[in-house]
Parts: sequence; structure tokens; C-alpha cells
Amino acid sequence: MAAPLSDILVLDLTNVLAGPFCCHQLAHLGAEVIKVERPGGGDLARRLGADARLNAAGMGASFLAQNAGKKSVTLNLKHAEGKSLLKRLAAKADVLVENFRPGVMERLGLGHDVLKGINAELTYCAISGFGQDGPWVERPAYDQIIQGASGVMSITGTAESAPTRVGYPVADTVGGLTAAFAITAALNKRPRGAFIDVSMLESVLATMGWVVSNHLIAGVIPEAHGNENPTSAPSGTFSTATDPINVAANSDDQWVRLTDHLGLTRLRARTEYATRENRKKNRDGLRAELEAVLATRPARDWVEELNRIGVPTGAVLTVPEVLRSEQIAGRGFLAGFENAPGVGRDIELARTGVRLDREAAAVDSPPPELGQHNREIWGRFGISASELERLERDGII
Repeated sequence: MAAPLSDILVLDLTNVLAGPFCCHQLAHLGAEVIKVERPGGGDLARRLGADARLNAAGMGASFLAQNAGKKSVTLNLKHAEGKSLLKRLAAKADVLVENFRPGVMERLGLGHDVLKGINAELTYCAISGFGQDGPWVERPAYDQIIQGASGVMSITGTAESAPTRVGYPVADTVGGLTAAFAITAALNKRPRGAFIDVSMLESVLATMGWVVSNHLIAGVIPEAHGNENPTSAPSGTFSTATDPINVAANSDDQWVRLTDHLGLTRLRARTEYATRENRKKNRDGLRAELEAVLATRPARDWVEELNRIGVPTGAVLTVPEVLRSEQIAGRGFLAGFENAPGVGRDIELARTGVRLDREAAAVDSPPPELGQHNREIWGRFGISASELERLERDGII
């Protein structure tokens, strides 16, 4: 069956992560994504990542992570002819995504109102740190800034270590996912032509539903709880004879099964552990009781046994460990590309975590080199070979 967005053309004018991650989702859902990049440099992510050689080649690991399946063209949006060429693309596109600071596209003469005049059904998505208006609209915003501004850092880590940054760019990725969700919804609207304003700050706050509502409704000041689940106990990370494990005995039935299996039925008779609320208030003492038994055997045994009796338990894995796991291997989450252009070797990349009709959503091609599809795309839009050469000489593409 055709992928759900197989008839959709997306112009990706974005850089680094939030916008590219949004368009990464759309590409894997079948859209044709044309990545419009600055001549000579392209997406800043091309020069970011842990492999210095790839950074120098303009194919940084950070770029590779979310640009598979896209087509790259170069275009100077500050040049009059470059603006005209973008308008030609926009006239045929279904979606345009940009993550410039608010006002940049308007100053270029390429804002929503201008492009809507060319293509009334163009779905225009602007991703920014704080949205397109409000008193913070002029503030620069990166993932680190949004993590701090959103309150995420204040509730991450322990009471002693907070504020702590989440270990990956959660604000960028949540912002990108929010934008992709909004775009796919807007494409279902008739007539098309929505203007989508995605605020990374608000996107992150929206995912903090329980934390936000506990404050707004119950008056609770959110705090950092480390590896403990503040809604229940015992529910958190526990030491064993080998590695730590997560145990989530959130219901009274699971609490009974856990204490039976660990030979700690006596704990149920103690007032401080008799109810969920009491267990929450006395979680430190409860942890010590449980870990005294858990420390006698390896993590692997506890994970197998506790899950078998209906107590949710899981290993605390490293990233390499989970990527090598049978679960990930069997789901088609990783995509392999042989001799990837600009990389010079085989690479593996993560897909999206979505399966359609029991198959992992996938793209056919690896991340593109800068301007790799200039001749294909510009030729499709009526630019002759000789004209293409002139545009290249003049620094327009």
C-alpha cells in the first residue's frame, strides 16, 4: 500500500534539529521532502557530531540522524533570483516548514502572506522557541534554553543535583514531533492552507501534563525526584547484585506480589507501608528493605522473575545495549545504507518508531550531500542545464 503522505511535497527550510526532525517524520510517512539549504554550507548540523572527519565533509553524524530520504537543493534566499526560485517551489508544494527566528521570512519577502498569495493551499509551519508572538518572541532559543525556561531542568535529577539537563535534546525533538503532528492534521483540512505556529516552549509544557496539572489544580510545587516515581512506591530504580533495575509496583496487587516473592510479607503489616500514600511518605526506608533482598541476586534474574509474576520490572540499559537488543533488531527500527554518499562507508540510522500495516515506516535513500539533487529538482521546475550553470556561477544555488 502507498504510504499515507506519498502524494505530499514538503519544502524543508529548516536547520539543526527541531525542523529537520519534523520533516524526518514526514519523509518516513511517504512525503517527498526537498531540503532547501544555503549554498556553500547548508544545514549547520552537517558540521556537528562526534566524528570530526564527517563534520569536515559536511556529513556530520548530527545531520545524518534526521535527513535520510530527503532531497537536497541549494538556494540563496537573500538573492532576488533565489527568492523567485523558492516561490516557484512553493507554488507546487503542499507544505513548507521553517525554523528561522520569527520575522526572518517576512524580512526576506517570503513570509506566509506572500507565499499564500502564490499558493492558497500551502500549509505553512513555523517552528520557533517561543512562538511567533509574545514578550519573549525576540529571544534566541536553543534546546538548552528551552529546557531551562520550561521547568524541565528544575524537575530533573535529584534534590541535590537539580537543575539538570535531560540527556538528549528533548525540547527540539518534542517541538519537531509536535510540528509533524500538526502538519499531518492540517493536511486533512479542506480547504488546505493552514498557518501553523509551533512554540517549542509550549510543546514541552504540553508533554508535562501531570506535572503542570498537579501545580495548577492541586497547588503542588514540582520538584526533582531523581529515579523515584512520585505517584507511587515502590516505583523507581533499585540496586541489585549486578546492575540497577526499574521496578514499578504501582498497584496494591503488585505490591503484594512483590513482597511475597521477595519474602517480605512482614512489611505489609507495618503501618508505614500499609497504604500507597504511606509507602510514598516512607519510600527511603522501603527502598532499604527491598534492596537488602535485591542485592543478593543479579539484575537479569529479578527482571525475569518479577515480570513473570506480574510486577513490571525492567533493566536499566545503556544506549549501545538497547540498540543491540533482540527487541530493537526484530522490529526494524534501524535502517542500513550501504556506502552512503559523502560518508564513504555503510551507516545505520534510527527510523521513527512507527509501523504502518505491520512494517516499519522507512525511506529508500540515505541522507543527501549538499545540493545533491540540484539538477533533478531544478530541472523538474523548468531550469535548463545552461541556466543551472549560470545560477551556480552567480552563487544563487
